[in-house]
Amino acid sequence: MSAFEFFFSFYGLLLGLSVAELVGGFARVLHEKARIRVGWLTPLLALFVAIDIITFWNQAWVIFRGAPFNTFVLLVSLAVAATFYVAASVTFPRVSAEGSGERIDLDEHFWSHRRLVFGCVLGANLIVAFVVIVLAQLNPDFARIAKSVRLWTGVAIFVVGTTTAAFAPWRRVAIVALIAVLLYSLWGVANSAVMLIKAGGWAPALGGGG
Repeated sequence: MSAFEFFFSFYGLLLGLSVAELVGGFARVLHEKARIRVGWLTPLLALFVAIDIITFWNQAWVIFRGAPFNTFVLLVSLAVAATFYVAASVTFPRVSAEGSGERIDLDEHFWSHRRLVFGCVLGANLIVAFVVIVLAQLNPDFARIAKSVRLWTGVAIFVVGTTTAAFAPWRRVAIVALIAVLLYSLWGVANSAVMLIKAGGWAPALGGGG
């Protein structure tokens, strides 16, 4: 087992728990939909968090695949993944079957918890940005990455949008910021899809047993 494989068995597990929290929260909402007003803010927030977790899963290959086996690297990965776990676990409310007939409004849940969710997502991204900056001082390959204007433009858009969505005192401004950062995330996904299509997809796995 390589150092990256060992690292990713830990990091991937923690990020996977965050995905499970999101999916589980959505499933609980569907199970109790009779007493829940779903709205659209919390589902959009959940989609934003899910895409960002996927992005971090992808970034692990770029940033950490050359990392040595090291306790500090594991600690950094724990900080990132744990921050995402908190965000994912708070995105949807804890819906209990024993909750009598109490009505739940997911839009109100969004307004009550947006600072924590967006703040955690922002914190995880800032940790990774700091890691890239530090590595740029030590490694010429990361120095080239850190010189990318496109990279830091994207980081600026993300930081400003996420911070606004989290802390703007005006609800309309926060909603516009949420939509903006979600569209930016979806644009990144669309670019990946275009690259995949241009590359001709991937080769089928040949051989194997039946």
